[in-house]
Amino acid sequence: MSYSSEVSKKLNELLEKNYDAEKGYKLAAEKVKDERLKNFFSERAQERYDFGHELKSEIRNFGENPDKGTSIKGDVHRSWMNLKTSLSNDKDEAVLEEAVRGEKAAVEEYEAILKESDIPASTGNILMKQKNAIVASLNEVKTLEKQA
Repeated sequence: MSYSSEVSKKLNELLEKNYDAEKGYKLAAEKVKDERLKNFFSERAQERYDFGHELKSEIRNFGENPDKGTSIKGDVHRSWMNLKTSLSNDKDEAVLEEAVRGEKAAVEEYEAILKESDIPASTGNILMKQKNAIVASLNEVKTLEKQA
């Protein structure tokens, strides 16, 4: 596999995860009652949409094609979130718990790719910026969870 297709493969994996997160946040915004949480989740969905476009552009810079669509794992996670919130008395808290779990996983995925030595500097800068935004989001969602 060529250098550009190897980097592209890693970026496509992150792209898929961002598609998953965007759909998950849209679902979360629909599930919660609190207006502040609706806004928070809607903003996160838009942020992940923007991340996806940045990743697509970077993939194209390597002469490769971005993947389309969400992952089966993401679809399963959203189904689980639907079930959990439908059974929970406190839907907002259940959705916040899932958001914390998802953001922690995202941070780990970004960190794993950033540790690899074959990531070009331009790509590393994009990934670091996105990871830092996810960490900020994680901290915010943890605060919201404590307030719920």
